Amino acid sequence: MKTLLLMRHAKSSWKEKDLPDQDRPLKKRGKKNAVQMGEFLKTKQLIPQRILSSTAERASKTAAYIAKECGYKDEIDYRQDLYMAEPGAIINVLRSVPDEIDRIMVVGHNPGLEGLAQILDGRVVSLPTASVAYIILPLKSWDELNDATDGQVVDVYQVKGK
Repeated sequence: MKTLLLMRHAKSSWKEKDLPDQDRPLKKRGKKNAVQMGEFLKTKQLIPQRILSSTAERASKTAAYIAKECGYKDEIDYRQDLYMAEPGAIINVLRSVPDEIDRIMVVGHNPGLEGLAQILDGRVVSLPTASVAYIILPLKSWDELNDATDGQVVDVYQVKGK
């Protein structure tokens, strides 16, 4: 049994209109929400064994705040192929995860994350900024993961308040 935590990056800033999309930073609220979600995951004992993150500034900072607040001790794997990735691309990344890893977190972007949750569970899942979909997968090996895997979204955690 494997556990997948899909996290949409926290709220980003649109203040600097000329900034490339990949370089948009977090808003103050985004930082606060990422910290809150990290603390929440720690209380739920859902600390990932590996964190994979898009290289976009808003995603990589979200991942860093999550890691610090939940007590994650390893390096975060920042991956360009997760930037605005479609569900199939995310599956391909996950298929290369070593089998000794049972719980993994992917920090990325919509619509790819919502699409992947829907493919795995069969239900429409909404992931607002800084939210986490907690998915159980009936797998012994990550390389078994595909678009026919029958996963279960146990819950979607959202930060309350602004």
